[in-house]
Amino acid sequence: MVHVMPDRNGAVATTDKPTYLGLLNAIALAESRAHRYLMAWAESTGDADVRQVLRTVAWREGEHGMAFAKRINELGFELRDKPDPRSEAQMELASSKLSDLEKLEKLGLDRLETDVLSGFDTVFKDHSIDIRTGELLGRYIAEEHDSARLLRTCCQTLRDRSSGKGRKTVSRAAGKAPADATSRRRSRVS
Repeated sequence: MVHVMPDRNGAVATTDKPTYLGLLNAIALAESRAHRYLMAWAESTGDADVRQVLRTVAWREGEHGMAFAKRINELGFELRDKPDPRSEAQMELASSKLSDLEKLEKLGLDRLETDVLSGFDTVFKDHSIDIRTGELLGRYIAEEHDSARLLRTCCQTLRDRSSGKGRKTVSRAAGKAPADATSRRRSRVS
């Protein structure tokens, strides 16, 4: 497929479809679907701490879905919806009467770092990725790792609660921005 795209000077050049277009499409779809089921779950949980974590992650997922769909459009292409048979099952599970811990475990959200995110370790081996797409992918991957830490910490807290040990509240410490840590260090020095 040949596509016509203006460069930053307005000159028109013909290029092939970007090799990473399928990746962008898959991310946009998966993130948008995750946003929907995480928001549904956040509305149904009775635990305010879990709700906070779910909403933080869900808003990120929704923003990622829109950002990748927008990038596809900026590249001159359109998002292609592809059915995902898991999507309906994820929504049913997230809206079910199962405990929050059971939902986390059944959805695999306690294992994102090992089961899902390790797949992004080689994404930048594609040296044809343009600068703007590279920036978007880098931020996305960093936020996904932080979301995975939030969810893993939440899951461990719920496991500790169910076994009668540990904290009563879900910690959001894994999701603190580096600027927060810098501020704390500055205040200790002062």
